[in-house]
Amino acid sequence: MPRPKDAFDDLYPCDFYTPEELLDDGMMYSVYEIARLLQGLETDAEIDEGVEDVLLDWAIPWIMRNAEELVIAEPPNEEEPGYYGLKDERVAAEDDTAATDD
Repeated sequence: MPRPKDAFDDLYPCDFYTPEELLDDGMMYSVYEIARLLQGLETDAEIDEGVEDVLLDWAIPWIMRNAEELVIAEPPNEEEPGYYGLKDERVAAEDDTAATDD
């Protein structure tokens, strides 16, 4: 049920990290690690499964929203997720080449 804004003591901007602010340029991260980083946690922080599910609810849309700035790598095996990282100049150049080929 919606509530009036004045029913809340404090309101905060709904700001999210940019990929450049969140991710190290030379690293690739699983969606679980990105979820932790978005909450200011270490990538290997121990959290409850229920908490992890909530964090994933934030991380997956963040990845989708920032997809143009990210690259993805195949998972190391079938039991692990894929890995995401910042798009670098090499990948950006490949994107430009593919776009001109169309």
